[in-house]
Amino acid sequence: MSQAESLTETSARELADAACKKAGIDGADAELIRIGSNAVFRLPGRIILRIGRERDGFEGARRQVGVAHWLASENFPANRAMNIPQPVDVSGHPATFWQSVSEEEKYAPIADVAEIIRNLHELRAPTGLDLEKKKPFTEIEGRLNESRSLTRDDEAYLRQRIGELKASYERLEFPLPQGVIHGDANVGNVLLSREGTPCLIDLDSFCIGPREWDLVQTALFYERFGWHTADEYRTFVNVYGFDIMTWSGYETLAGYREIAMTLWLAEKDSDDAAQEVRKRVSAIRTGGDRRDWAPF
Repeated sequence: MSQAESLTETSARELADAACKKAGIDGADAELIRIGSNAVFRLPGRIILRIGRERDGFEGARRQVGVAHWLASENFPANRAMNIPQPVDVSGHPATFWQSVSEEEKYAPIADVAEIIRNLHELRAPTGLDLEKKKPFTEIEGRLNESRSLTRDDEAYLRQRIGELKASYERLEFPLPQGVIHGDANVGNVLLSREGTPCLIDLDSFCIGPREWDLVQTALFYERFGWHTADEYRTFVNVYGFDIMTWSGYETLAGYREIAMTLWLAEKDSDDAAQEVRKRVSAIRTGGDRRDWAPF
């Protein structure tokens, strides 16, 4: 069972200091970038440190490092893990060290996002890496159980809605072949490197599954949130070569993703997050506009 806990800036900095000392890496002047599923720090020497919020999440951390090493062996443009023994155990939290992509978070153009996803999907699954199969409802039900800011009524509704989506998902026929997927592919996870080339980041959800999972967020960001323009979405479809919105299963995956995004936010311990969660659940329940959903 997951043992997630709230990470504050103070506790995250204490863990970062301990992780750097254990790894023999200079942690002076560590810059906290964000706290989400991981506390992420920028370190001297173009190093990124990620500390998992979940205690005992070492299997996942080891898998991420293994995926990074495999992608490096394929010369695929993705996060590079530091070549040191890791993950590092700091008070039960997994800490991993990565080469920094850039000093700023600048997202790649949508054509590059589509190309990098298409190229990833053309890779054959590695034989030496035990990748899990996509289990979407195990993931989302776990998040529901760990949510911090749901009312009882909203939790009951989401449980019912997740059950409906699960029944629908089990009847889907996927048009694309299964294989390696990023699992959380969207424009926010394809950054431009300091050299100006696209780089795939955040390998936490990497697994084997239907390729449609790597396409649904771009469609959702366009169709429901207005975060992509119509021209950008057409470019994405043309470069990748498939329009998930023409598939009958799109609504099921899109509905799942909306709830997953909301439950991810419900794990955060802040008033702003709680207010955003209530707004999102209301929109899902009523079919309301999603264009005022704030990115977190």
